[in-house]
Amino acid sequence: MPHSPDHARTLAEAHRVLRTSLPAGQVHVSGPGYADGVALWNGAVRHRPAIVLTCTSTDDVVLGIRTAREFGLPLSVRGRGHDHAGRALADGGLTLDLRPVNDVRVDPAARTAEVGGGASANDLLAAAGEHGLVAATGTIGTVGVAGLTLGGGYGPLAGRAGLAADNLLAAEVVTADGTVVRTDARREPDLLWALRGGGGNFGVVTSMTVRLHAVPAVVTGLVLYPWQQARSVLERVHAIQQDSTDDLTIQVGAIAAPDGSPALLVLPTWAGDVATGEAPSGPVRTLARLGGPLLAELAAAPYAATIATRDAMFPDGRHVTLRTRSVPALLEDVVDVIERFGGRLPTPLSGLTLHHFHGAATRISPADTAFALREPHLMAEIIGIHQPEESGEHVRSWADAASAALAEHAFPGGYANLLGPDAIDQIPHVHGDNLPRLRRIKAAVDPDGVFSATPLPMA
Repeated sequence: MPHSPDHARTLAEAHRVLRTSLPAGQVHVSGPGYADGVALWNGAVRHRPAIVLTCTSTDDVVLGIRTAREFGLPLSVRGRGHDHAGRALADGGLTLDLRPVNDVRVDPAARTAEVGGGASANDLLAAAGEHGLVAATGTIGTVGVAGLTLGGGYGPLAGRAGLAADNLLAAEVVTADGTVVRTDARREPDLLWALRGGGGNFGVVTSMTVRLHAVPAVVTGLVLYPWQQARSVLERVHAIQQDSTDDLTIQVGAIAAPDGSPALLVLPTWAGDVATGEAPSGPVRTLARLGGPLLAELAAAPYAATIATRDAMFPDGRHVTLRTRSVPALLEDVVDVIERFGGRLPTPLSGLTLHHFHGAATRISPADTAFALREPHLMAEIIGIHQPEESGEHVRSWADAASAALAEHAFPGGYANLLGPDAIDQIPHVHGDNLPRLRRIKAAVDPDGVFSATPLPMA
């Protein structure tokens, strides 16, 4: 629908205000800078902001928020652009692009890092790795630290270090009225609580302080089993997961083998003593003897390197459909669903993976962070990927059917970072008993609902 003359004048005036205050290279309504600002990981997203503001400082963020409020423009925050639902872009409004705000400063004595709001996991891990330290991140290095952390942050170190959100110690936040707030355990503790799993619904996080961990190397890699062995291998993985120590986190999933046929992926990360992790009879190598593997590549390496090498698996621009459910364990009914849908992936790019939530992540009270599900479980990531020239209808149908099948065996709700706005059966349950407190904090810091990120149902 074409914009009205009044709306066009409003946009022109907002553009003029920003251009008057900032260098032209930071304010984009077209051209290469604009195209770069709207290019997301999920190429299927069609949202298009009227203005993209490239932010290089907290002051730029303040100006952007106040300008959007003055002219009544929808506002969004773009970090690394990995949100599959496209919430990084304010359709017809103003998008704040935080990617240049990506500095990472490590305090090795305190084992903490101050991380810019636009930094990626690769940025953080590279800086921490210089001191033999690591951070709790996701599986892929190009994902933004802020977005991952604010929604929870499952990852390969969940057993040893907890979620990314569990390691958030402080943050600088620009709220809906343009006020810069510093929150930590003493100052604005309610806001910090909300940021630990409540998503980017409370302001723009321009920097955060995160806890680091001394893990000089991990033992990891992948083991691929023929799909015919999937059930027996998953049953054995289930038994191992029930008894695994904090140091061993095991991701499993259905992916395409090199020849295009479905295969079972077992992806361990061992964060304990390296010699134990590499021992032929140790807990990691055992995972390559659960059947007759097609491939087994396991080795010790710096954590940062292992995360960065996986980026090529998920390049930008493909069309993505994501669904998620959280199931208690690899129980028989869950394995039935994995076997059924993993055995008929809609494209060779698609997959069904389950992230292991255990250990340190379970020893935090549900009331201590906005992230509420603290029972041991597996977070299922149902990811359908197709090329732009394909319609993708069969991909969406497969993902929806797999999600519905898992729903019968899942906890209510799901992982906020992977839930789109259409997950109406799951959204009300995401934050469990924490939802009333989140609503109160939202009403206090953003009463007009300026920020809308991961799902947060309001009263």
